Formats: sequence, C-alpha cells, structure tokens
Amino acid sequence: MNNTSNPNVHPSAIVDEGCKIGEGTKVWHFSHIMPDCVIGKNCNIGQNVVVSPGVVLGNNVKIQNNVSIYTGVTCEDDVFLGPSMVFTNVVNPRSAINRRGQYAKTTVKKGATIGANSTIVCGHDIGEYAFIGAGAVVTKHIKPYALVVGNPAKQLGWMSEYGHRLSFDKDGIAICPESKEKYKLENGEVHKIKA
Repeated sequence: MNNTSNPNVHPSAIVDEGCKIGEGTKVWHFSHIMPDCVIGKNCNIGQNVVVSPGVVLGNNVKIQNNVSIYTGVTCEDDVFLGPSMVFTNVVNPRSAINRRGQYAKTTVKKGATIGANSTIVCGHDIGEYAFIGAGAVVTKHIKPYALVVGNPAKQLGWMSEYGHRLSFDKDGIAICPESKEKYKLENGEVHKIKA
C-alpha cells in the first residue's frame, strides 16, 4: 500500500498493512515499511530505508539513508543509525538454505549511536549510549557508554550521553564538557552519577 493519506509519508514510500507508526514519525523517499512493524513517535526514517517485518523501533529513532533493519532487530528510544550501516540477522547465511526460523535477535539500547557504514553482526546487543564509530564491525556485545571502532570493533574509551569522549581522573570520575554531567568508572563499567 502506498500510504499517501499520511502527510508524513512521502508518496514514493511504501507502508504495508499491519504497521503501527507513531505520531510525528516521517518516512522519506523510496523507503519500505513492511508488515507488523512497530515504529514509535517522532522517528525519522531516511531515504531508501527498509524496515522488515516484526522490527520494533522506539521513540525518536533517527535512521539515515540506505539502511536495512532486518527481522529480529529492536532499537530502543533515541537510537541513531548512520548512513548505510548494516544489520545482519543470520549467522551463517546460504542462498540455497532457508534459515528464516533461525534469525538471531539484536537489541540496540536507548541513546546508542551506530556510525556510517558500520556492520552489526546479529546476536550482539549494543548498550545504552554506546558509540559505534564509522565503518566498525561489531562481533560481540557492546557495553553501555563504550566507544568502539575498527574491524573487528575494539573499545577505545567511553562516551557521555551527549556524545563527548570521557576522560576519567584518578578517582574514576569524568565530567561531560557540554552537559557537565558526571560519570563514574568502576569495575570496567560506566555509570552516570545522579545529581
């Protein structure tokens, strides 16, 4: 169905029956939203994006151009998916073998950013406010607030909720330069200190 009745869906986009799309969400040119998707409020779905059946997107998710979100993926609120980044949903695909019943689940937690041209190998969750650098290939679970880059992705440091790299002092405390929020590094995990 070409959903031209919704003013936030571009006429070239296709929205299949059975989707739930929240108020204020925009779907741009040549995108395809497949059946049984749940998309939250105030999302922005860029040009040439495919959202496969059963995908769940929270509120305020930003999806840049040329992204395919396959069955088995859940993105929580405030997730950013950079241009041409890639999710997979089968660990060992073969063209001649149907593995639809073997889709691995991937959850991208609240506030995480996945950079342009990154690949997220299925079955590996991305923690809250993690930052995946452009072109990274994620092959394991990523901790909350972690900054990872490379192929395979390796952790270089930690990021604030505002997207600034954190520098911890000898007591394991860091302050975000923009928001002035405080963070504590303890036992290899970062936690935001409540004001």
